[in-house]
Amino acid sequence: MTQPPPHAPSWTFLSNHSRVLLCLKRQPDATLRQVAADVGITERAVQRIVRDLEDAGILIRQRVGRRNTYQIEANRPLRHPLDAHRNVNELLELLLAGTEQSDA
Repeated sequence: MTQPPPHAPSWTFLSNHSRVLLCLKRQPDATLRQVAADVGITERAVQRIVRDLEDAGILIRQRVGRRNTYQIEANRPLRHPLDAHRNVNELLELLLAGTEQSDA
C-alpha cells in the first residue's frame, strides 16, 4: 500500500458509506464503477458498501434494463446510537445544502 502524498489528509469526517450514499443520491443510476471513481475507492469496495446499505434497509436496488438504479430510504434513522435521533434524509440535506444537486 502506498502512502498518501504529504499534503493529503490522513483522515476525513465522512465515511466511504456516506460518500457512496451521497453519490447515489446525486445520480441514482450511476454505475458502481462511476461511484468508485468519484469516491476514490475500488469498485469491489463500493459493491460491499452498497450491500451493507441494502442490508440495513437504507438503499433499494432496482433493475432497469441492463442497469441498476438506486432508491434511498431517506426516513431510516442513522445507525450509531449518538446519531439515531436523526435520519438519512437529514444527513443528505446537510451535505447537499447549497449545491445545485440538492433538488435531486
